[in-house]
Amino acid sequence: MEPKVVIVLACFSATLTAYVERVGFSIAFTAMAKEANLDEHVKGNVLSAFYWGYGVSQIPGGWAAQLYGGRRTLIASFLAWSLACLLTPGNASSVTLTVLARVCVGLAQGGLIPSVHTVLSKWIPPHERARAVSLTTSGMYLGSAAAMLVLPSVSALFGAASLLRLVGLLGLAWLALWLAVGSDAPGRRSSDSTIPLTCNEAQLKQDLPGHRASSAGGAALWASLMRSSAVWAIVVNNFAFHYAFYLVMNWLPTYFNSVLLVDLNSLGVLKPLPYLVMFAMSNVGGWMGDALILRSKRSVAAARKTVNTIGMLSAAVAVMSMPAASGMMSGVLATTLTMGTLGLSRGGFSVNHMDIAPKYAGMVMGISNTAGTLAGVIGVAVTGYILDAAGGAGSVGGWWQAHSLAAVILVAAMFVFNAFAKGTKLFD
Repeated sequence: MEPKVVIVLACFSATLTAYVERVGFSIAFTAMAKEANLDEHVKGNVLSAFYWGYGVSQIPGGWAAQLYGGRRTLIASFLAWSLACLLTPGNASSVTLTVLARVCVGLAQGGLIPSVHTVLSKWIPPHERARAVSLTTSGMYLGSAAAMLVLPSVSALFGAASLLRLVGLLGLAWLALWLAVGSDAPGRRSSDSTIPLTCNEAQLKQDLPGHRASSAGGAALWASLMRSSAVWAIVVNNFAFHYAFYLVMNWLPTYFNSVLLVDLNSLGVLKPLPYLVMFAMSNVGGWMGDALILRSKRSVAAARKTVNTIGMLSAAVAVMSMPAASGMMSGVLATTLTMGTLGLSRGGFSVNHMDIAPKYAGMVMGISNTAGTLAGVIGVAVTGYILDAAGGAGSVGGWWQAHSLAAVILVAAMFVFNAFAKGTKLFD
């Protein structure tokens, strides 16, 4: 097997493992909170603690990946969050300690996606990047689907606390794999603990803020990134993607219970279907983008914009179809179409970091993913206010308003990407 294929598969398994952990904790703590008779607002605070750590660590994670290499940052990330999982209290009575553990997990996982992009940007040529990034990020959705199928049974057999130990051990297992095969770039031995810096990396290390040699160059780089309309095109689309994604993911149980009058847990094998389709369509988007470049001879920018446009417009239509659902099957279909088309769009904006800033892909991804995390916090809260203002979750009118807002954001982001996205190196 080609070394670059091994790297891509290792990065894919990294995102899969991380999302098994996230879903696993949600399943475990929901059961533990029920046993402890915790109020809903306490449960919500614990479940959201991860995102506070995750949101603030994206940019530092990208910086660390660029400064020390994606391999080392991934090692530190997986070691830290795996240990935090293993040390998480096994019951819901220790709320403060559990919140602290979840913040630590979020802080540690903040370096995951920027580090993966940093590694892939050095291993994968431009005409293969859409497939590589799409496959890698699709691990999130396959991991979510697998966790939803398997972990409830594990919890029932061995107890909810067993999930915390299981996901922690899975993280350490991936770490062992990465220590064996991980490498920052072709030609660098995975076991080399003193990886030599390239000229550009050495200059960056000298220029980044905090290095005693100089901070002016690093400040200039950050300023240049933040002034770039191409970077903001990616940021806006990451925000729009995650606004819709987190809206559906977090409000899905309420949508089924209050609008369709169906318990989500009663769906059985249909429950992970949206995530499985999202996994498949994420890879379709990647293959489509690379095919446009290789076979249709489209420019990189045109290929990214084409895939992004199809994905975002389709997702806007699909998310509007959810409030129109009249039963369980139509609800599952609408949800699956929404998640699938969102997955397709990742073959556009989500690959573009490595097109415009291959040397600094992790840093751009850190900025972009911060916006994506912020979208989750804002979108979930705004949806709650909209539903309350419309008379509660049982009012279909509120769902129409909330999903219309998501659709408008998706379409607006698509226009921004078409206007300002670039396909050539802007920062190198």
